[in-house]
Amino acid sequence: MNDHNLYVFFRHSVLEALRQTVPELPQTIIDRVELTPTKDPVHGDMATNAALIVAKFVKRRPQELAVELADYLKQIDGIDHAEPAGPGFVNLKISTKMFQNLLSTILRTGEIFGASKIGHGTKVNVEYVSANPTGPMHVGHCRGAVVGDVLANLMAKTGFDVTKEYYINDAGAQVIALTWATYWRYLQALGQDCPAEMFEDRFKHIMPTGLQYQGDYLIPVGQKLAQDYGDKLLNGSENLPLPTWFETVRKCALESMMAGIRDDLTALGVHHDIFVSELSILHSGMADKALESLKEQGLLYTGVLEPPKGKVVEDWEQRPQTLFKSTAYGDDVDRPLRKSDGSATYFANDIGYHYDKVERGAQVLIDIWGADHGGYVPRMRAAIKALTNQKPVDFEVVLCQIVRVVRNGEVVKMSKRAGTFITLRDLIDEVGKDAVRFTMLTRKADAQMNFDLEQVVAQTRDNPVFYVQYAHARCRSVLRSAIEKFGNDVICAAQLAKAKLDQLQSDAELAVMRRLAQWPRVVESAALVREPHRIAYYLMEVAADFHALWNAGRDDATLRFIQEDDTSGTMARLALVEATACVIRSAMMILGVEPVEEMR
Repeated sequence: MNDHNLYVFFRHSVLEALRQTVPELPQTIIDRVELTPTKDPVHGDMATNAALIVAKFVKRRPQELAVELADYLKQIDGIDHAEPAGPGFVNLKISTKMFQNLLSTILRTGEIFGASKIGHGTKVNVEYVSANPTGPMHVGHCRGAVVGDVLANLMAKTGFDVTKEYYINDAGAQVIALTWATYWRYLQALGQDCPAEMFEDRFKHIMPTGLQYQGDYLIPVGQKLAQDYGDKLLNGSENLPLPTWFETVRKCALESMMAGIRDDLTALGVHHDIFVSELSILHSGMADKALESLKEQGLLYTGVLEPPKGKVVEDWEQRPQTLFKSTAYGDDVDRPLRKSDGSATYFANDIGYHYDKVERGAQVLIDIWGADHGGYVPRMRAAIKALTNQKPVDFEVVLCQIVRVVRNGEVVKMSKRAGTFITLRDLIDEVGKDAVRFTMLTRKADAQMNFDLEQVVAQTRDNPVFYVQYAHARCRSVLRSAIEKFGNDVICAAQLAKAKLDQLQSDAELAVMRRLAQWPRVVESAALVREPHRIAYYLMEVAADFHALWNAGRDDATLRFIQEDDTSGTMARLALVEATACVIRSAMMILGVEPVEEMR
């Protein structure tokens, strides 16, 4: 028996009932059969769509099949009742004994309860954050960082071989702009009177754009350059070609920005396995290798692009470019890989980077991007399909919508280039890492959300972070009281697993046990559909059930966890408390949130 996942166990029973009722079903049909929790416990504990899935294939009414399946399932040990429902569902009432036994399993297994092997060791590369190293991380980066990190944790728990990766965009125009802004701060550090307008005028013949980054966060970088090099970067700087001093400034700026980003990620509890530089991909020749592969397949050609939407032909300079036939793989237009001057486009470099991931052995590529990059997905998917058509690699993108920070009911406006924004570190310092991580998962990634600075620290049930932490703290409080009374040797998971759990019969107790039984299923389903927010949602449901049980004890003395005249019943209830705390910790480990022992 799969004593960890009751849904897997009883799904096997449903499939056996199908085989008895409708022999020789194709695997494609069987794979669509589900066993899910019922929305209302009045209708049972689990429901299956088996009759609905099979009916069309065998050309029978689903209601008739549901009756036959229910008749068979009633005979299965562990199923107290099976009943057809609606257009062809079958609702199952699971024996209370099954849920009681599961508590013992949780207590024996500990926080690894819910772990799964459905990933079969498949190598998955999850790339997330990858913020341009042009300044401190801000709230806009935070959601993708949390979603990516928790998704990677989730997939690791379900048996995937996961690599957490950060891509450093250090070869583009924005880094050039950062370098110029850093040099401006360097001149200021040397005491030169150099307002932004004067600086732009002084270097307009070699600076491609205006002074884009004017935030104070570059002042320390300029000061470091002045300290390390004195005025050595000044001499002839207006006339010398860029390589004589530009690379020194660029390297210092990038190192400083990345050091800050790494510190911010650490404060958020995010730790990547690998950082990959765009420049390193170019220097390795991987981008050229990828483009050569596309060329050998006849997917590159020289052509002229149509004007972008909204531009008339007269305003569009048509010029020959190297194009990739991305339309052959589902994109809406072919995409340029080289500009008219022969230099590579950002897309070409990005193809090289993703090809590098594949060459390193990744079988599934998952990128966490901002929602504004949604239009970029088809072209990248097309490129990866073309490059891996002999040995297909899955490419998936999770899009994260923007997060608006709200203070005193007002949205806080942000501008990275002007240097007026709430940094990620500001957010962590104000509300704490755990509140940030949990709150970022209280909405699905592709839904916009407000991060209310007052609400996330409020100690009310309307604050999900507090509500869940309070449930764990209550569990620990009960167990500490029990330890004082009975001792550590008695109140431990190993001993509580031996308690007579058949005494747990009340509706409130059964509600908690049913919820805990869902944990392995939640973990697997959340990993398979790449939706880490389901873990946070589940935690809120566990907390609600446990708080309801706590409150039930106030009204009914027989439901109180510790009772002087009922040692056996007390041990059973404490087993339920410990199992609840264990599952909460298991879920919080995935979220990267530290469960609290007590609330102050």
